[in-house]
Amino acid sequence: MATLIYSAICSLDLYINDAGGSFEWAAPDEQVHAFVNEQQRPVGTYLLGRGTYDTLKVWDTFGSDPEESDAVREFASIWRSADKVVYSATLGDVETARTRIERDFDPVVVRAMVDAAERDVSVGGARLGATALRAGIVGRVELYLTPVVVGGGTRALPDDVRLGLELLATERFDHGVVYLSYALRGSRAD
Repeated sequence: MATLIYSAICSLDLYINDAGGSFEWAAPDEQVHAFVNEQQRPVGTYLLGRGTYDTLKVWDTFGSDPEESDAVREFASIWRSADKVVYSATLGDVETARTRIERDFDPVVVRAMVDAAERDVSVGGARLGATALRAGIVGRVELYLTPVVVGGGTRALPDDVRLGLELLATERFDHGVVYLSYALRGSRAD
């Protein structure tokens, strides 16, 4: 049974970028990247807001150079093999394979998509993730806490949602990144 997963790499104070929009501090090292790949491998479909899509679309061509690290080439392969749905009212065309545009994020339609999926579905981007969390359709939250405090930016989790969570897994990495995986109480991931 597929699960809708919200995953974010964020600062210790739970921002996915800083007040200037930069997220350079969040770039995973080889160890973290390899672990992210393991978590992403079961994903068959990515649900993305336009900003997240614009950031990730480079993976359609990036990572094909044999000189790239194993983790980079592996993530590129994972990305290219997955379906992508971009939620945007303004995007005219997509530039990546296996990608379609939807104008509205309808939680009922997304829930039905996840229920029909054979593989997990990932919702990416703080705004789209917040919409899915507010709608109560997320089954698992995965956070990669980066050892930096940025003091402002885009919140990884919305301020106006209260969630009951059950810790599923943790992982600590050499350079201080910590992975936390939670099931939402009352969700299908329990």
